[in-house]
Formats: sequence, C-alpha cells, structure tokens
Amino acid sequence: MDIEVALLTGSVKGKERKVILQGVADGSIHLLIGTHAVIEDAVQFQNLGLVIVDEQHRFGVAQRARLWEKNQVPPHVLVMTATPIPRTLAMTAYGDLDYSVIDELPPGRQPIQTVHRLDSDRSNVMDFLKAEIALGRQVYVIFPLIEESDKLDYENLMRGYDEIKTYFPEPQYWISMVHGKQPAIQKEENMRRFVEHDTQIMVSTTVIEVGVNVPNASVMVIESAEKFGLSQLHQLRGRVGRGAEKVIVYYLQVGNWAM
Repeated sequence: MDIEVALLTGSVKGKERKVILQGVADGSIHLLIGTHAVIEDAVQFQNLGLVIVDEQHRFGVAQRARLWEKNQVPPHVLVMTATPIPRTLAMTAYGDLDYSVIDELPPGRQPIQTVHRLDSDRSNVMDFLKAEIALGRQVYVIFPLIEESDKLDYENLMRGYDEIKTYFPEPQYWISMVHGKQPAIQKEENMRRFVEHDTQIMVSTTVIEVGVNVPNASVMVIESAEKFGLSQLHQLRGRVGRGAEKVIVYYLQVGNWAM
C-alpha cells in the first residue's frame, strides 16, 4: 500500500530520529508506531487524526492527554487493554467511553481456574506441581516486587528460590530464575531455557508480566498474592492459558488479605 510507516522508540537516535521527526511534521510519514517516545514534545504531527494506545494501563493520564493535544482538532482515540484499571472502568461506567468487548477465548483455549490456598497448604500445592511436570508441563512461581524495598524483595526471591529447590531437586528438575537485578544477557538466557523447555520451572518476580509466551506452562503459583494489585494479578495470569491444556493459578496467601 502507498503508506509510509515509521517506528520511533527511545533507542532511535541521531540522523534517523531527525528524518522521522521531519517526516511526521511534514506529513510524509502517514503511520507512526512507537513507544512512550511518541509523547515527547519534539514529536509534532502535521495533522494527527487517529491515536491507538495499546496496553493503555501502562500510560499515565497526563501522558495520554499529551497525545490528544498533538493536533488543533482532537484526534479520534482508541485505547486497548486487557487489564481492569479503575479509571477505565469508571469512564466506561459513566458513559465517557464507547466500548467494545472481546469476550471469547482464542480457539482451543480453556478457562483459567483460580484457586486460593493458605501457606499451610504449600506441600499439597507443590505435589500438584510435581504431577503436572510429570505430564510434561511447565510451571511459573512468582514472587512479589515491592518498590519500597528492592533489597528485601531480592532476599525474599532468593529464599523462595532455595525453598523451591528443596521441593524440586536437581537433576530431576531444572529451574530458571529471572529478576530485575540480573544482567540482560543472563535474563534472556534464563528465559530462553524455559521457553525451549530446558527447565520445567520459572521462578520470577513481575518482570515476566508482559511478553512471555510459553503455551506449555499450565500452572502459576503467585506467592504472597496479597501483596499484588489487581492489575498485576491480571497481567500475570495472562502468562498461562496460552495452550490447549487445563490451567490453574494458585494464589498463595502468607499475610492478611482483604479483597
């Protein structure tokens, strides 16, 4: 088609960036795909007519508003998300948004079963994981990441990793571990091993919240689930249920929990 498309991210620098900014400003670029870099003041459109924001819960209210203001006449806006953030729910409820709902699973997918268990049931949960792994399936075990205390979170993850290893000793079981403090190369290697089924268990923080696709993973255990927000839980659940197998998500409660 006779449509000029460009990609703008934070890593686009120098001459390439200048060419894109000029093309957007003079209208020679018709479709701009980008990250939050599109919001920057330097990005000026000749005549912005349509804005589509995917994963809109990852943008702040002010960030989205800056996009709407990039034309004298406000553009048409489509926001997309699979995560129930309160503001979007409120705007929908009060009629400020027209909405479309995709309420069907892709062909062959099964509904995700969600189970709440107390820490005292941990051994039974681990036995279930062993049974699933024996069937050739894979498992996620997710630990919370609380921004106020990265050090405590790291120690919590390492303690949890050691505990998981006592339930799943090598060489019968192999475990990948991923967290935000790892170098990018190590993180990618551990992800790759899980994707390629070199490891049966992925122990992780919320860094796997988006973009990890392992259809063979049939179980997710979310440790200290009471420390996660609704949006985080929803995103994490999206990492499983990508194949045709029955899927279970365990919320393991350690502290007090009020829903």
